[in-house]
Amino acid sequence: GLMPLGENIGATLPAKAGLWIILGFAFVLGVGTTYAEPAIATLKAAGARVRPQDSPLLYQMLNDQSALLVASVAAGVGIATALGIYRFIKHWSLKLLLMPSLAVVLPLTIVAELNPETRGITALAWDAGAVTTGSVTVPLVLALGIGVTRVLGKSDTGMGGFGIVTLASLWPVTTALLACFAVYYLGDTSIDTLGESVAAADAARGESLVGLVGSAMRGSLQAIVPLVGLLLLVQRFVLKETIRHLDQIILGIVLALIGLALFQIGLSRGLIPLGEQVGANLPSAFTPPEELYGATGGKIIAIAFAFAAGYGATLAEPALNALSETVENVTSGAFKKWLLAQAVAVGVGLGLAMGLAQIIFNWPITYLVIPGYVLLALLTLASDEKYVNIGWDSAGVTTGEITVPLVLAMGLGVGIAVGVPDGFGMLTMASIGPIVTVLILGLFIVRTTPKVAEPDPAPAPDLALQES
Repeated sequence: GLMPLGENIGATLPAKAGLWIILGFAFVLGVGTTYAEPAIATLKAAGARVRPQDSPLLYQMLNDQSALLVASVAAGVGIATALGIYRFIKHWSLKLLLMPSLAVVLPLTIVAELNPETRGITALAWDAGAVTTGSVTVPLVLALGIGVTRVLGKSDTGMGGFGIVTLASLWPVTTALLACFAVYYLGDTSIDTLGESVAAADAARGESLVGLVGSAMRGSLQAIVPLVGLLLLVQRFVLKETIRHLDQIILGIVLALIGLALFQIGLSRGLIPLGEQVGANLPSAFTPPEELYGATGGKIIAIAFAFAAGYGATLAEPALNALSETVENVTSGAFKKWLLAQAVAVGVGLGLAMGLAQIIFNWPITYLVIPGYVLLALLTLASDEKYVNIGWDSAGVTTGEITVPLVLAMGLGVGIAVGVPDGFGMLTMASIGPIVTVLILGLFIVRTTPKVAEPDPAPAPDLALQES
C-alpha cells in the first residue's frame, strides 16, 4: 500500500518539481514516516517501566511529554531527509555532513551529562535515534534518494540513496535533546506533577482486550492515514499523475492499518513482557540471593548472552540480507555478502555487550558515546567514501521491529533489577558497534585489494536544466 506510492514519487518528483518543493516534501516525508514507524510505539510503552523517583525528567518525557518527544524525533528525521536529498543535489561527500552533525550532537550530549537533573535523558535521546530507522522510514526515504540520484545522473556510482539513513539516526538525537532541555528549563518536572502519569500507566497495564484493540486501531489510524494522505496528494496534485493499481493500494493500506494495530497489541502483551522477564531474570546470574555463577562469572555470562543475542538477532534481520546484496554489487564483489553480514552481526553483538555492561556497572552512557563517535570520526576521515556510506548505513538495519522492543525491555528490566535509574543505552551501542567493524573491515579491504582504473564519470546534468 505505501511502497508503490513512495517509489513512484521518489522516481518522478525530482524531475517535475523545483528544489524547495523537493526539500519540503523530503522534510514532511521524514516526519510522516516517523509517526508511522512501528518501533516508535516502543518508546511510549517503555515509559511506564521507568520509576519517576529515579529520574523525573526521563519519566515525564516518556509519559506526560511523549507526544513532544515523538514530535521532536520526527522533526529530526525530517531534517535528516532534507539534508540527505540536498547532499545528493550538491554532490557532496557524506563526510561533509557527518562531521558538522557530530559537532552539534556531541556537545549537546556533554551538556546533558554535566547536569545531574538532565543526565537521565542522554541515553533515551541516543536510543531514540536508533529507533527511527525501521521498515517504514528506510524504504521510503531511500526511494526518494534513489529517485534524485537518477535524475541527476549519479546512479552509476552505486551510492544512490546511501547516507540518508545515517543522518536519520543522528539528527533525531539532537532534536530529542533540545526537546528535553525545553521541558526541563521551561516546565515543571517535580515528582509531585507525575502522579496522574503513574495512575494512567497503571490503568493502561490493566486495560481490557477490547479497550486495547480500540486504542491500537486509533494509534494505527493516526500513524498511517496522514502519511497516505500526503503521498496521495503529492501524486495527484503536485505530480499530476493518475494513481495506478488503486484497488491493490487500498487493500495494502487496509492491511497496513490492521497489521500495525496487531503489532502494537503484540508489543504491549508479548514482546515487551518477554524482554522484561529476560531482563529481570538475567541479573540472577550475578546478584544475591541466587548469584548462580558468582558476582564476576555471572556478569561475564550475562554480557556474553547479550553478545550472542545481538549476533543472532542481526543475522535474522531481513533488511541485512538486502543491504549485503547491494553492497556486494556496489563493491564489484570486493565486499562479500557473507562478510558484511558477519561484520555487522559481530558489531551489534559487541555493542549490546558494551551496552549491558554500561547498565550493570552503571557507567554514564556519555563515557561510551563520546569516545565511540570520536573513534568513528577518525575512521570516517581515513576511509573511502564508498565504505563510509556502507558503514554508517549498516547501523540502520540493526534496529528492526523485533530487536528494538526486546532490547529496550531487556535493558529496562536489567536496570530495575540492579537498581539503575534507567536501562537505556543498549540500542545506542548496538548502532555504534557495526559502524566500527564495517569501517575497519573496509580499510582492510581497500589496502589488500588491487586497484583497478575506473573510467571517468560522465558530467552530471544541471538541476536547473532538469527543472526547465
